[in-house]
Amino acid sequence: MSDTRLSFKEMCARFDVTPRTLRYYEYIELLQPQKEGRTRWYLPREVARMTLILRGRRFGFSLEEIRQWLLIYEEHGTQPQLDAWIELADRQLAALNRQKAELEDTIEDLQRLRDGTSKTVT
Repeated sequence: MSDTRLSFKEMCARFDVTPRTLRYYEYIELLQPQKEGRTRWYLPREVARMTLILRGRRFGFSLEEIRQWLLIYEEHGTQPQLDAWIELADRQLAALNRQKAELEDTIEDLQRLRDGTSKTVT
């Protein structure tokens, strides 16, 4: 793979995404590869954006949140983007901590029910 630009196939392989996913990210304008005829080339900017997109998805951000966040950089620069990132991260951390607490409660309830049932069966 070339370090300066990646083909469509190389981009899919590098990020372990399907061609459909990559095309969709282009369709919703998260990525804008350079086109030469029917060939798409992904420059370092697109590789960096894809890294951020996949990281954002892993953290639970919607594609629209990611798109808006990337747009902030294009329109306003680094500092406003970093400020927006902190706000998004704080909001997501709160949501994930709520989910974690709910999951822990559910696990405890299920364990108690399972243990209680186990005592009556044996």
